[in-house]
Amino acid sequence: MPLPHLLRSLSHAPTRSPPFLTLLCRSMATEPISPSTTRVGWIGTGVMGRSMASHLINAGYTLTVFNRTLSKAQPLVDMGAHLAQNPLAVASRSDVVFSIVGYPSDVRSVLLDPTSGALSGLRHGGVLVDMTTSEPSLADEIAAAAASKDCAAIDAPVSGGDRGAKNGTLAIFAGGDETVVKRLNPLFALLGKVNYMGAPGKGQFAKLANQVVIASTMVGLVEGMVYAHKAGLEVGLFLDAISTGAAGSKSLDLYGSRILKRDLEPGFYVNHFVKDLGICLKECQRMGLALPGLALAQQLYLSLKAHGEGSLGTQALILALERLNNVSLESAPAAAPSS
Repeated sequence: MPLPHLLRSLSHAPTRSPPFLTLLCRSMATEPISPSTTRVGWIGTGVMGRSMASHLINAGYTLTVFNRTLSKAQPLVDMGAHLAQNPLAVASRSDVVFSIVGYPSDVRSVLLDPTSGALSGLRHGGVLVDMTTSEPSLADEIAAAAASKDCAAIDAPVSGGDRGAKNGTLAIFAGGDETVVKRLNPLFALLGKVNYMGAPGKGQFAKLANQVVIASTMVGLVEGMVYAHKAGLEVGLFLDAISTGAAGSKSLDLYGSRILKRDLEPGFYVNHFVKDLGICLKECQRMGLALPGLALAQQLYLSLKAHGEGSLGTQALILALERLNNVSLESAPAAAPSS
């Protein structure tokens, strides 16, 4: 009988002693990750989560999913995933539970709530992997709570947007026990490239630093586009010209043509980016660190929220710069594909 199935049977058998069960659970915790031995849970099936979870299903893993809006999990159910009614139910059927939700309060709720959270349903030796961009201190708290139950927790936020999620090319920043991170690599490899950053919370710190870089890069991108437009350049040709030079960037590749096509659909929500930048600024204050570019970007993104544009993608920053300068790139043609 496969070890996880045996464990499920034994967990309900009163004749077995706790030490034996604990030993068996620890054995499971070191068993190699594979579709035949590892049950996976997934909490959060939004823009990013749905694509990421689909890679695990396609690789043959048995997946149990939960999303607050249950209909958003339907595409995964159609692929063969099992739908659970709450995070606890997900964890009770899983050896490894991934989560990618909106805000730190959501992370706390889905993982640590004593009556419905995933940790309450996780068996000894289980692993929580939170891929939400969240507070480093919360990652520390989750890791300590998991350890108290003979479980493990990894903070593993990601970068790469909806395209990276769809293509399985995300950058993953992992914090926690390095041995656990290495053991999870067969799962991480389906989602992108995992980068071990250090102790619990360090994955979150790395992702926040990543957001600092992206924030100023996005400001530079849209400022450059507005400048080129005002100077009478064809903005699409301008973007094509700079893409192979020093001004080229992932942000340009991901969002330049979308901005010109007025495609402001979210690969990453403005609301969530404002949350990320707010956490960054809070950490800066704690560390006594002055990052004026970060503060400016956060204010510009906050202005989008004030205009009711928080549900647009981060490329909607162009709207803030257009309003500041009373210009519009809406009629600017996109560059023709390079031959």
